[in-house]
Amino acid sequence: MNLAFWGTPDLTTTYLDALKTAGMMPVVIITNPDRPKGRGQEMAATPAKLWAIEHNVPVLQPEKLDEAFFHELSVFALDLSVVVAYGKIIPQNFIDLPKHSTLNVHYSLLPQYRGAAPTESAILNGDTETGCSIQVMRFKLDSGPIIAEEITSIGPDETTTDLRRRLTNIGAKLLVETLPKYIAGELNAREQDDSLATRSGKIKKEDGLIDPAGDPIENYRKFRAYIEWPRTYFFQNDNRAQAEQSSHDGKRVIITKAHLENGTFVIDRVLPEGKNEIAYGDFARLGK
Repeated sequence: MNLAFWGTPDLTTTYLDALKTAGMMPVVIITNPDRPKGRGQEMAATPAKLWAIEHNVPVLQPEKLDEAFFHELSVFALDLSVVVAYGKIIPQNFIDLPKHSTLNVHYSLLPQYRGAAPTESAILNGDTETGCSIQVMRFKLDSGPIIAEEITSIGPDETTTDLRRRLTNIGAKLLVETLPKYIAGELNAREQDDSLATRSGKIKKEDGLIDPAGDPIENYRKFRAYIEWPRTYFFQNDNRAQAEQSSHDGKRVIITKAHLENGTFVIDRVLPEGKNEIAYGDFARLGK
């Protein structure tokens, strides 16, 4: 099977390892171009590209998914494409290029949480379960027929980092189990009910702003959901009214560790802007 894999971040290497182990090594990997990274702004390759180089798999990094790249990819005579966190919208002609179309792994039980942040959305909304869906891609966002899914529970203290790691392992296993059945025509695709669809849009930096004295359940969900980015924070010597007006006299204080105790949102450690991480009790004692 001539398989193309589209992906970019760290989690994609789990899928690539699973495909390799299952004897389904991609013939080409498509990933984002190298980008400046870190304080030195040195050009850095994506994790998917590094994996491709290590395993001697051709890697393509188009800036644009245009006609020239379409012809470049056509040379591989693809049977199937798999997309996992590629990071760009893929046009319909690329979706339709392989003989058996293109599959995508999505971290929700579609049609719930279509979009960029399904894992964060599940935690923010207090869901007790989520899962992985494998869909036959369509150009309309996350609207394709479902050919496989697996449900998992969400722990009461589970963060986006923890949950995404588990979903990645679930998704990789589900993918390698599903591909041979899909190619053999053994699976019945189930159309999504668009009337039940919900969206999970891109997260903005300001989404992480909280009032430490606000609703404790909401604060803890935000802390868990935004643990990677934008993280939860408040402003030194600020209050909610000022925050809503985007008028901040104080410096940003990032919450690095917190927990829920008897219905109370407890901040354990913080990182004040321009300073070292400190216990929240010491931060409060020093007059903030």
